[in-house]
Formats: sequence, structure tokens, C-alpha cells
Amino acid sequence: MKKTIALRIDVDTFRGTGRGVSALCEILAKYRVQGTFYFSVGPDNMGRHLWRLLKPAFLWKMLRTNAAGLYGPEIVLMGTAWPGPRIGKHHAEVIRQAISAGNEAGFHAWDHHYAQAHLMTMTCDAMRKELSRGVEELTRILGKAPASSAAPGWRANEQLLKIKQEFPFLYNTDCRGRAPFYPVIDEKKLEQLQIPVTLPTYDEVLGRDGVTDSNYNDYQLSLLKEDELNVLTIHAEAEGGRCAPMFDAYLKAATEKGYRIVTLGSVAEELSETAPEGKMVLAPFPGREGVLAVQA
Repeated sequence: MKKTIALRIDVDTFRGTGRGVSALCEILAKYRVQGTFYFSVGPDNMGRHLWRLLKPAFLWKMLRTNAAGLYGPEIVLMGTAWPGPRIGKHHAEVIRQAISAGNEAGFHAWDHHYAQAHLMTMTCDAMRKELSRGVEELTRILGKAPASSAAPGWRANEQLLKIKQEFPFLYNTDCRGRAPFYPVIDEKKLEQLQIPVTLPTYDEVLGRDGVTDSNYNDYQLSLLKEDELNVLTIHAEAEGGRCAPMFDAYLKAATEKGYRIVTLGSVAEELSETAPEGKMVLAPFPGREGVLAVQA
């Protein structure tokens, strides 16, 4: 897939859904391109991540990205002193409008905070229940089952991949890596294609190695590979908020360089017959706290 950028858009929060999704749809429509939105549809309890400030790596990330300024107090404190609001219940029409504009919808999480913090240590039954609640809610909103899923924060293990085989996903994007592959677990090839994210996210690189808002786009563009698939993750809370002008400029520059912007579904359709087998492992990742799923 030469000169191709597959666009994954994570929607983690109530505010990101209510404000960021519509803003991103306008930008995408401006350049006549589409992306794959991954929606969290249950309670927004993202403010509970504040407990992670006790961990030096997470505290440094919050400081170097100016998280309070980037996300705002709505997100930083959501679900701390009061139960978080149900995203799908309040913003179903926003989700449907994004799909009506030609974009794809995938399942991200029921409770994003809870899934990111606990998904990899859950029992099989707990994993199954967490996925079922969210998939059922998104199916109700869309009128059909989502075709794909994305593990929050790339927190996924082999047990989760096996449980996802019970759901009607055609493909998933649960790990970081180089190119699409079919995971092999216990010497058995899974049926759902895995599409790894190949490029860093805004919060992973900002404030590291001299990357600032002023040169972020140039840095990201320098990482693009003309002869290989590029998979970029953006967030409705960042690129659909304070960073919207920056993302607009990125799309303008990328399209002027001849890159086509596509959905992950189009990648799955094009590469499902030729993608090789591969393995997924857990490993540390630059700019991230702890371990996450990585293509071996």
C-alpha cells in the first residue's frame, strides 16, 4: 500500500465525543477523506487516572504534554467525585452522524478507564462481559454490529485476542508494530486480522527529543514510509480539540505529498488475503507507561 495513511481515531471521553468528533468530521470532509472512529460508549470515568500520578512515568507524561491544558478540567476530573455520564446514551446522534459522513465506526471500550487499567488482568468471563456490554451498546446506536475493535491504550494480551474471536469483528487494531498480520496463539492462526499502529501518537512524542507543537507535524511527516502502510492514531480529545488546527495542517501537507488517507476497513479489505502470520508480545514502549501489546 504505497503512500497510504490509515487513520485510526480514538474517542475516549464524553467531551471528546460531544465536541471532538464533529470537529474532526469537518476537517476530514474538507479534504474529502475518511477515518475509522473507535468509540467508548459507557461511563466516562477517565478522571480516575489521576491516581496514576503517583507513578513517575505517568506524571512526567502529564507534565510534558500539559494534559490539564490539552484536555481541560472536564476530562481530567470526570468520574472522580461523581459517577461518569454514559457516553452512548447522551451522544448517540453524534456517533451516527460521523458514520453518515462516510467514516467507519469501531468498538473501543465500555468504560475506557476501567478497561485500560484492568483489561489485561481480568478473567475470561470478565473480559467477555466488558466487551459484550460495549458492543451491544454500540450495536444499538449504529443499528449493526461494529466491524472492528481497538484495545484502549494498546493494553491487550493473547487471552483478549482469543475472546475477541467470539465477536463479529473482521479485524482489530490492538497493538503497535510494522504491518498487518494474523496472530498465532498456541500454534493456531486466529481469523481476525490485526492492524498495528505504526506511527507515534501526539502524547507519546511531545516534549521528548526536541518535539514541540511547532515542529510536531514536520516530525510526523518525516516518519512516513512511501513503500509501506502507515497507520496513525489521533484522539478526538486532542486533534479534535486544541490540536485541531495542527491536524488540519497535517492533512493538508500529507495530501499535498501524494499520500492517500484511508479507513482501516479499506486496509483490511485490501490485505486480508495476503497478510502473513505473526506473534504479539507485551513490551515497554517509548512515551508510554508500563507494557503494551507489540508486534513481535
